[in-house]
Amino acid sequence: MIGAYPSVVVRVTAAIVAPFIFLFGMYIIIHGHYGPGGGFAGGVFAAVGVVLPRLTLDDTVSYKIFPAAVGPIAGACGLIIFLATGIAPMFFGGSFLDYGALENAFMDAARARYLGILVVEIGVGVTVFGAMVMIFDMLAGKEPA
Repeated sequence: MIGAYPSVVVRVTAAIVAPFIFLFGMYIIIHGHYGPGGGFAGGVFAAVGVVLPRLTLDDTVSYKIFPAAVGPIAGACGLIIFLATGIAPMFFGGSFLDYGALENAFMDAARARYLGILVVEIGVGVTVFGAMVMIFDMLAGKEPA
């Protein structure tokens, strides 16, 4: 953005807290398939862990940790994960996102549904993370290289 935040306390606190916010976002994504939260909430928390240093630290430091190209790449990878998870059951006679169709191929239906929704949550979380970071970068005037 414009530069480092003028308060040393704010910069140090943001630098210490941001990785933990990002890690908490990953936790919400991973555990969202059987508890509160999920892909959207976890993706937003992970994005806050990236945006906070961009708001408080110098641009050279914050964009060295997560370059501007991370947003579009993460968004595209998340969409590919989601689509691959949705299309995979179609090869085994099921419909889109019908993980129960994988029971004959690899595992029983309950286990397939459990793992299927986990992968969907990961795909949604990565997509939301990428979109939020990309929106912030576009508003800040940082184009992906």
